[in-house]
Amino acid sequence: MSPWRKIRRSNFLIKLTSWEYWPFGILQGPVFIYWLLLAVRARSIFFFSASNPGILSGGMMGESKSEVLKLVPKEVKPQTVLIKLPTTVESVLNQITENDLSFPLIFKPDLGERGWMVRRIDSEADVEQYLKEIRIDFIAQPLVDLPLEFGVFYVRYPDKEQGRVTSVTMKRFLSVTGDGKRTLRDLIFDLDRAKLQWELLEEKYENDLDVVLPDGQSKELVSIGNHCLGTTFLNANHLITTKLNDSFNKISAQIPGFYFGRFDLRCASFEDLEAGNIMIVELNGCGAEPAHIYHPGSSFWRAMGTLFAHVHNMYRVSAINHSMGVPYLSFHEGRAIYRKFKALKSGS
Repeated sequence: MSPWRKIRRSNFLIKLTSWEYWPFGILQGPVFIYWLLLAVRARSIFFFSASNPGILSGGMMGESKSEVLKLVPKEVKPQTVLIKLPTTVESVLNQITENDLSFPLIFKPDLGERGWMVRRIDSEADVEQYLKEIRIDFIAQPLVDLPLEFGVFYVRYPDKEQGRVTSVTMKRFLSVTGDGKRTLRDLIFDLDRAKLQWELLEEKYENDLDVVLPDGQSKELVSIGNHCLGTTFLNANHLITTKLNDSFNKISAQIPGFYFGRFDLRCASFEDLEAGNIMIVELNGCGAEPAHIYHPGSSFWRAMGTLFAHVHNMYRVSAINHSMGVPYLSFHEGRAIYRKFKALKSGS
């Protein structure tokens, strides 16, 4: 590889030339200023807490994933088991068996964000390793074996009977395709999105890096649908239809105190998505984003506009709920929740 190509394909330049990899604050900074203006208007820095009265802080911070999932109808969610620390490998395995779960599983922190400590668990050894690293309670779910994964953002104003889907994001897991010549190592380094995950992939595939994949054979490298783990987020807003809105209105109407948030789900087909035949693996409140904005090559400025509209919707939902008697968190309450969340996440 020439020196110029090495520079051009350095991680620094890959991230610099694709804004989807930019630091969180660059995109959110201007939006945060608008959020502060809305906080002044609402006379509460924690106005967002009223967006989803059924979820702690509206889903911005400190909410328990397992508690939120309890609100979701049983027919559209997988079995979810909360595992409390301290615990042992034997105890975890017993809980898995008692709840009719089996490998492969997904473990994720009960309090977490942006893919932190979300792992696929295939064996007792994986359980043991996870317990060495995790410092807070976590949940176990079966790996939902459905081919399509989406993030669907839903908004309903509390004074209206019907809401609408505002964003549909299709997730394409990180994978490479062989050509019968290059090794897995070569394929990873030749794909920008995979190259950025090299440290993770080097450890995960240390025994397979010199294997040459047959021509046309694909290999999924990461099976967790998080952007920070290399998943590509694709704008699928063209899938928003009247039928899709009706399906999510029906599901959301069964979730107490929910008006504004994102369903992370799996399904078998586009038709099943539209019809609401889905498995919701996680429900995120007002702290979630309309993730379609991270579609590769999409406009930074259009993403900014989408986020401004998103925050305005959050304000409207919160203000209407507040006018109907839902209190905002006080500064003392909000600060206490934030401090507890940070302390638990750090394991202190």
